[in-house]
Amino acid sequence: MSKSESNQSDVESIDAIIAASYDVISGPVGKKRDWARERSLFYPRARLIPTATVPGKNDVDLAPQVLDVEGYIARVEPLFAKEGFYETEVARRTEQFGRIAHVWSTYESRRDPSEPEPFMRGVNSFQLFNDGNRWWILSVYWQHESSQYPLPKRYL
Repeated sequence: MSKSESNQSDVESIDAIIAASYDVISGPVGKKRDWARERSLFYPRARLIPTATVPGKNDVDLAPQVLDVEGYIARVEPLFAKEGFYETEVARRTEQFGRIAHVWSTYESRRDPSEPEPFMRGVNSFQLFNDGNRWWILSVYWQHESSQYPLPKRYL
């Protein structure tokens, strides 16, 4: 989806683009995600950087997995075909100067929204840019919570 094809309500504010980023990847098992919408949130050549060497697992080795949007889609699409995935933001810290912003967004992941406890929690580090017309995600870098790295209270 090009800049002109993005849903303006998804990119009109920091709140909107963060909400859209969680919404677009969430859904029941086997549901095809709206990858055109996903692409429309990210600046050209943007990066998605999970730190888990194995997607969907908590206690695994950590090393940055530097992906473009297409690489991210390829990484998660097989998982979404086998399991439901719902990610929600539970806390946020935002720093903004002019047209750049850094958002620390704490998330919880569930296989079904009715599950009382998440199977995973962690922190997304979003770097955003406003081009004068809309917000763009330049990168999102994240680490899940593990026994070695429990979430600090300041992120809850």
